[in-house]
Amino acid sequence: MLRAGLKWMFLIIGTTIGAGYASGRELWQFFGHESGLAIVLFMLFFSICCYVIMDLSYQKKSTHYLPVLRDIVGKRLTKIYDVMIFLYLFTTTVVMIAGSGATGQAFNFSYWWGIVIIVIALIALFMRDINGILSMNQIVLPLLLGGLLFILFLFTHDQELALFSHWHEQRNWMAAFPFTALNILPLIAVLGAIGNKVSSKQEIAIACFGSGAILGVISYVYNNSLIQIADEILLYEIPLFAILKGYPFEMLIFMSVMLWFAIFTTAAAGVLGIVTRIQEFLKIPLVLIVVLILVTMIPLTTFGFSTLISYIYPIYGVLNLYVLTRLLLFPVWNSMKKAE
Repeated sequence: MLRAGLKWMFLIIGTTIGAGYASGRELWQFFGHESGLAIVLFMLFFSICCYVIMDLSYQKKSTHYLPVLRDIVGKRLTKIYDVMIFLYLFTTTVVMIAGSGATGQAFNFSYWWGIVIIVIALIALFMRDINGILSMNQIVLPLLLGGLLFILFLFTHDQELALFSHWHEQRNWMAAFPFTALNILPLIAVLGAIGNKVSSKQEIAIACFGSGAILGVISYVYNNSLIQIADEILLYEIPLFAILKGYPFEMLIFMSVMLWFAIFTTAAAGVLGIVTRIQEFLKIPLVLIVVLILVTMIPLTTFGFSTLISYIYPIYGVLNLYVLTRLLLFPVWNSMKKAE
């Protein structure tokens, strides 16, 4: 039970911690100054939403997201949000591929080399179906999370940063809503595809509340670290590199590799959501669908990593607020339906 719960927990975290999050760009876009309460609210909202999605998926034994989505948004809006989820997964996977190109540029490699490497790796991964993603998450994510927390706490200590010194300044608390909404939509797609593999509600609780707690702690420490270098962030495509600039080169190499894997796990989760949906219509091998999707994505990466995040993420964050409201109030609506 614990092992299975951790497996799903890493799938949730792997879906959420992608190029935008791990690089610091997404956190800075939504949070920044006076956001401590916003991050605590995000942790709570995220855990509840994940639990509702995963519980629905488990009850329906679903293999793709549509049955789960229908229960969340209702029959009338299902078609609209089906298209929205597909477009969201598509565009954010483009952001991940662009993030791989940006990571390569940090080491003076060609932007296109970074893109070619991630595309080949994704095709190879899907030759093993969903088991390849789960196995990779269980190996890579503990290293990524441990490394990220180590560097952030080291930076916090070096800057003599008091993590709880600004709790009287919380004007940005509303940012919790669009930030949670942004991160929930891909989880409907990914968790909706694994309902037939979940075997107990205990697994769901471990996965959802464990991932919420871990993401909340990392978000809080990371955001406080970024506040200290606010003036320098504009100079960096990837804000994490601004934090790392004073540290040994070996640490920069290690975190760059881990950042790339964070990008890769989220790209893989996005592709998983897309291909499980497309398989309903196209009865062709999974790997072939993956190749076709990736070929159509490559030209869109020319817009650049930070540009894509700046425009796409806030738009989806607002559009997804309805889904967030439905998820947070789902237990209330569900109990009202049963009472009728």
